[in-house]
Amino acid sequence: MNARRILTVMHKEWREMVRDPLSLVMGFVLPFALMLLIGFGMTFDVENIPLAIVDRDGSAASRDYAYRFIGSRYFDFKGYLADERKAAPLLMDGKLRAVIVIAERFERDLLAGRPAAVQVLLDGAFPDRVRITKGYISAINAAATRELIAGYLSRRDGIPAAQANELLQPFGLEMRYLYNQGVKSDWSIPPKLIMFILFFVPAFMTSLRVVREKETGTIFNIYTSPLTRVEFLLAKLAPYVAIALVNLVVLWLLAVLVFRAPFKGSFTLFFAAGALYVIATTCIGMLVSVFVRTQIAAMLISLVITFVPALQYSELEEPVTSMDPEGQLITYLLPGMHYVRVIMGTFLKNVGLEVLWPEALTLAVQAGGLFFACYLLFHKRVKA
Repeated sequence: MNARRILTVMHKEWREMVRDPLSLVMGFVLPFALMLLIGFGMTFDVENIPLAIVDRDGSAASRDYAYRFIGSRYFDFKGYLADERKAAPLLMDGKLRAVIVIAERFERDLLAGRPAAVQVLLDGAFPDRVRITKGYISAINAAATRELIAGYLSRRDGIPAAQANELLQPFGLEMRYLYNQGVKSDWSIPPKLIMFILFFVPAFMTSLRVVREKETGTIFNIYTSPLTRVEFLLAKLAPYVAIALVNLVVLWLLAVLVFRAPFKGSFTLFFAAGALYVIATTCIGMLVSVFVRTQIAAMLISLVITFVPALQYSELEEPVTSMDPEGQLITYLLPGMHYVRVIMGTFLKNVGLEVLWPEALTLAVQAGGLFFACYLLFHKRVKA
């Protein structure tokens, strides 16, 4: 292996990228822009839900019940409606996501010891969010019910309200959130976007650049040169890996400084695992370039085999344990999930190599295996 030949091809590859505005945009601007656009636009926090209330009773009890929703930080109160028929077009247009309908005789039924009717209308167009919204409403309703029953027991038995409330809660449930105490999406999503962006951008760039040489015919210079296959692969992959590593640091800075995600672990572990990860994703782009001859095909295939797995099979949105066995198998075979675990371990959990060594080892095996696959499949011979 000749280091001089490798450096010469690397220098030539870098000069070509610098002269190509599209390559510069894809290499340096695209990851930065994606981090900001997706980071600010993607959130799992369900708050400020547009809410309206139909109070048919108009009593003190119904107003007190309505204020429980109005004062909640999870709901954005849009006002009272005369009846639920006016809610239908607002729900249809997306101006409202929830409507609370308090029936007539609400206060009278409560005073008489009968269940008081309350109807809830929810926009089910977003299933995950509507389930969380339902949970908020059920929790507020349960708290109101428990308070009414505690007040009744206090008056009936002549005991303090606190004691009556304890009788209704024989088990005290205390919940503590570990690692992300505020349950903030900004602490979870932006760090994971580092994996997401560095999954498809390096592969996309590598496949597109190599296939472009096929289309223009400049790849024949490589075929006729004394470069070995290993030298060619190292020289071709090195510039894209270097660009990806620069983006790795830039994206880390954005996650920490812009999105305020806490970084508690080892940056060395984070960066070393990231280097293995981008080697693997860059090799995926090289493998794509081996099988296609046009830039359009390279773009489409690169997006399909990187973008979708990075989104669905990487624990970006849901843990692997919630998938079916086939989905879990795909997830473990891809590098995304393993690097996400390193990211979460170093960002939020402050764990080191003693815990994350299986993920680091898997990334090393995948990077080496993909490079070896590139070596086996790339041939310095023009196919007929």
